[in-house]
Amino acid sequence: MENFGLFEIIGPRMVGPSSSHTAGAVRIGNMARKIAGGEVKKAELTLYGSFAETGRGHGTDKALCAGILGLAPDDERLRYSMLLAQEAGVEVTVIFSDETLDHPNTARIRITAPDGRETEVVGASIGGGNIRINELNGMNVEFSGDYPTLIVRHRDVPGVINHVTLVLAKEKVNIAFMQVFRHVRNLDAYMIIETDSPVSQEVCELIQSWSEDVTEVRSV
Repeated sequence: MENFGLFEIIGPRMVGPSSSHTAGAVRIGNMARKIAGGEVKKAELTLYGSFAETGRGHGTDKALCAGILGLAPDDERLRYSMLLAQEAGVEVTVIFSDETLDHPNTARIRITAPDGRETEVVGASIGGGNIRINELNGMNVEFSGDYPTLIVRHRDVPGVINHVTLVLAKEKVNIAFMQVFRHVRNLDAYMIIETDSPVSQEVCELIQSWSEDVTEVRSV
């Protein structure tokens, strides 16, 4: 007999008609905001597949916008997220694409921070409000956001992984899952570490200050 958690049985707390098109979309937007560092000046939201086909009716574009503003899936202000973005001075562009991707409920979010730094996240809503992040800044990755997650962008050189894991061990942070993604040897790579407890900003700074080979550290 298959075991189900309470979340899978009763579904997520949310506002809107669809857990995939609403709650999942808010979570993708929220994850993109956190990966980008929490400050959003401009956002381009591209919807694919079912998101693009039925997104207007289900309010998927508003849900993604709500996520990048930091709203929760059950926030009653979700339906007014475009207006809230305008009031906050956040420029939001929505694109409904006819391109076919691997998963029908997929969104690409490109965030521009106030300092001009850009972050691009591709995520899919896989049902019941659950999500999967598939791409970061053009690199294929895979994580769910169900666990506290440490994202380390670094050069693919010896010693970096050892340094990160030693810092986490010293700070008593237990690793649940860990993966490393790269395109080309010795160039850009991502370390995705899902942990049993959130990683503090102080620990992130310890990891990043070690070497120029560690270019960015985010705890989400």
